[in-house]
Amino acid sequence: MEIESLLKKHFGYSSFKTGQKEVISSVLAGKHTLAMLPTGTGKTLCYQLPGLILPGQTLIISPLLSLMQDQVEQFKRFGEKRVIALNSFLSPSERNNVLRHLKEYKFIFISPEMLRVPFIIRMLQQLTISLFVVDEAHCISQWGYDFRPDYSKLGAIREKLGDPVTLALTATATSRVLDDISLSLELEEVVKIVSTIDRPNIAFHIEKLTDYHHKHDRVIDLVARLQKPGIIYFSSKKAAEQMAALLDEKGICRAMAYHGGVDQNSRILIQQQFIHNQLDVICATSAFGMGINKENIRFIIHYHMPMQMESYLQEIGRAGRDGNPSVAILLYAPGDEQLPLQLAEGELPSEQQIDWFFAHVQHEETLPDGKTEFSLHLKELGGFSDSQWRIMEEFVLAPTKMVSSPEKVKTQVKEFVKERLEAKFNHIFLMKRWVESLSCRREFILGYFDERLPNKVSSCCDVCGLELNEYQSAVKTPFSMTSEEKWKDYLAKILVNSGLSE
Repeated sequence: MEIESLLKKHFGYSSFKTGQKEVISSVLAGKHTLAMLPTGTGKTLCYQLPGLILPGQTLIISPLLSLMQDQVEQFKRFGEKRVIALNSFLSPSERNNVLRHLKEYKFIFISPEMLRVPFIIRMLQQLTISLFVVDEAHCISQWGYDFRPDYSKLGAIREKLGDPVTLALTATATSRVLDDISLSLELEEVVKIVSTIDRPNIAFHIEKLTDYHHKHDRVIDLVARLQKPGIIYFSSKKAAEQMAALLDEKGICRAMAYHGGVDQNSRILIQQQFIHNQLDVICATSAFGMGINKENIRFIIHYHMPMQMESYLQEIGRAGRDGNPSVAILLYAPGDEQLPLQLAEGELPSEQQIDWFFAHVQHEETLPDGKTEFSLHLKELGGFSDSQWRIMEEFVLAPTKMVSSPEKVKTQVKEFVKERLEAKFNHIFLMKRWVESLSCRREFILGYFDERLPNKVSSCCDVCGLELNEYQSAVKTPFSMTSEEKWKDYLAKILVNSGLSE
């Protein structure tokens, strides 16, 4: 049976999106495949369809718990019940029950951290894994923007599981990162299917504003005017909450905040309300968007400057999946780069934290195992965040590393942190160069990914003469802020009423 017929039979689609057929055909031919397909072009289908056709199980490594849950729900909506996510959302009794019946599942989602558990590996070795999927594969590369140490071990995991056919998927990666992915996964022969990262129906618009207050007012004005639904991205949970409260209370639109601090049940509710058009706008951090299958998002606004071009493209790629015109707006005020620089530094252990850690273990003959109570106590005492502690676990606390010279290890950790921080800063300064550039926004982005713009897009970017009124709603939301009621005063009032100021 032709794969188009299988596509229609299992998913009800009559045709493939860009790159899907090539990827699926390569996997079904038994070839290791590395695919870069732009956000919004249906990467998930590239393992869903082969997984249904191939015998045995499909194992999908995914970096985010929320993304796993979203994809599991997508499977179930298509009628596929043989799917499970092995993660911390399962209670101990649920996890034990799943492991006892693991062979009954067709699709198994798992985090790279879970693959560190020897018992889990032994359970997986009892299965017939026909397809090994690495989602968000850019996390493998040390040169990528979102390196995860546990991803770098997936090559060895593949070998333990019998070297199954492997599919590595990403939406945004430079040629250097793509090469690093193949090398790390130990894929001697791999089919690379690289599609353009360009989404011609998404226009780019950057506005340079004088200060924070001007930016705040401009967001309110834009949301009142633009076609909806839309997403506003923030780097701050508090800022997202404040803006959602203001938009909702003032009657501009139906808005909610979504970030990592929102409990799981509320997250699911907000997602469903947005998908089913019960909310117009989501004020979100980067925690929102992955796995959200909503085709008619008309605008993406970035209130804060993103930390890198790759994540920016992923976030704006959630707009216009129906192919209709959409717009990505980035608001910039002088000094906006300071917040991402601070966030980048906060993701890595500081030099002072590293020195403090080694001062506390200097009397140990070997460095401690990362899972002992002593080590966990060090994490808390040293004020390490989860992301900082992952670095320490990987380079210092791994039980396989019998270290005779802590001083040497300390030097290695500091060198790694210095390299990562330099890479993160370079990504941030690239974003600032893009904001300040006087050339076509689209051509600048494509050039970063070693692409050229084949044809000029009619509605391209602000530099090329884009008019925002093309994206306005037919009816402007009635809204005005009187001189007596400045936004700061109004915001303070609603935050007191809602309890968010506490």
